[in-house]
Amino acid sequence: MTQTAFFIPSLNLMGAGCLDGAMAEIARHRFTRALIVTDPVLHGLGLADRVAGLLRRENIASAIFSGAQPNPTVANVETGLALLQAEQCDCVISLGGGSSHDCAKGIALTATNGGSIRDYEGVDRSARAQLPLIAINTTAGTASEMTRFCIITDEARQVKMAIVDRHVTPLLSVNDPELMLGKPKLLTAATGMDALTHAVEAYVSVAATPITDACALKAVAIIASNLRTAVAEGNNLAAREAMAYAGFLAGMAFNNASLGYVHAMAHQLGGFYDLPHGVCNAVLLPHVEAFNAEVAASRLKDVAHAMGVETVGLSDRQGADAAIAAIRRLSADIGIPAGLTELGVRDQDVPILASNALKDACGLTNPRQANQQEIEGIFRAAA
Repeated sequence: MTQTAFFIPSLNLMGAGCLDGAMAEIARHRFTRALIVTDPVLHGLGLADRVAGLLRRENIASAIFSGAQPNPTVANVETGLALLQAEQCDCVISLGGGSSHDCAKGIALTATNGGSIRDYEGVDRSARAQLPLIAINTTAGTASEMTRFCIITDEARQVKMAIVDRHVTPLLSVNDPELMLGKPKLLTAATGMDALTHAVEAYVSVAATPITDACALKAVAIIASNLRTAVAEGNNLAAREAMAYAGFLAGMAFNNASLGYVHAMAHQLGGFYDLPHGVCNAVLLPHVEAFNAEVAASRLKDVAHAMGVETVGLSDRQGADAAIAAIRRLSADIGIPAGLTELGVRDQDVPILASNALKDACGLTNPRQANQQEIEGIFRAAA
C-alpha cells in the first residue's frame, strides 16, 4: 500500500461554549500579543472585541485587523502583515469563516518566511513554520480552521491561488456552535454546500484512504440530515453543532485526500468575478460529478446512500445518478442559485476560466482527468 500522511491541528476544541476554554489553551503557550484577523462584519458586531477581552483576562494583549475580504487578496495579506509587524505580535488569531482563516494563514506564513504570499502558490513551497495560528470558527463548512489549504486571490491575475502547505496548519482550531447561531440563510447554505463538496470530492479523489473515506461519508450523512434545518432555523443549536462536526469531518477528509475539479473551477469564478466560494461549489458539484461518474460511479453510489437514498437494487451508474439528483434537491431546497448565469458568469470568459482551472493544484486528484474542451463543457453545462 502507498504510504500516506494525515494532517490535522495538534488540538481541536468542539462544542457549545468551548471558546472560553480555548483561552486557557492559548495562555499555555505564553504568547504576549496577538493579531486578531477578522472581517468588517464580525468586527462591527463586537465579536473581535469580545475575543480581545477574553485574551486580556489571560494577560495577552492584541491588535485587530478587520480587513479580510470575502475572497481575501494579496493586498489584504500585505496590509495585515504590516500591522502584525508594527504591533510586534507573536501569534495570530483568526476569527470568522474561511476568508478570515485564509487571510490569517497568509499573514502568518509570510511573517516567518518573508517575501510575498505569491511565492508560496502550489504545494509545500515554504521553508519555515508560520507564526503560531489559532483559528476560531464562526461558520460551518470551509474547514479552513483545521486544514493545510490557504486560498488567496491574486488581484493582478484575477486568479485564486491554491497554497497547500503543511506549515499553514493552525496550532489550534475552535468550533463553538454558539458563535454560528443566527448567521444569514445564504451564508449557512453556501458554507454547508462547501462542506458537502469537500466530502464528495475527497471521497472520489484518487488520493482517498480508508480514513478519509470514513470521514467523508459521515460528513455527507450529517449534512444531508441537518443542513436544511440549519438554514431554515438559524438559531437551532443542535443543527448548528451537527454542521460544525460535519464541516470538520469533511475537512479531515479533503485535508488529506485533497479535492477535484469542483474546487479547481470554483477558484477561478471567485478570482475572476469575486463570487462566493460555497455557492460556486454548489452550482458546479452536480455537473463535475456527472463528468466523474464515468469512472467513479460506485463511489458516487455510496454518496447517494449516505444522503439517505435507497440504493438497493441500483446499478453503480444508477446510484451515481441518484447521488447527483440528491445533491440538486438539497441545493434547491436551501436556495442555491440554479446556474452560473444567475451569478453573472459570461460565456466569453469560459476559455480563460477553463485554462486557469487546469493549472489549479486541486484538479490533480480528480478521478477523471479532463482537457480544455471538457472543462469548458462543464462550465457551460452549469450555466
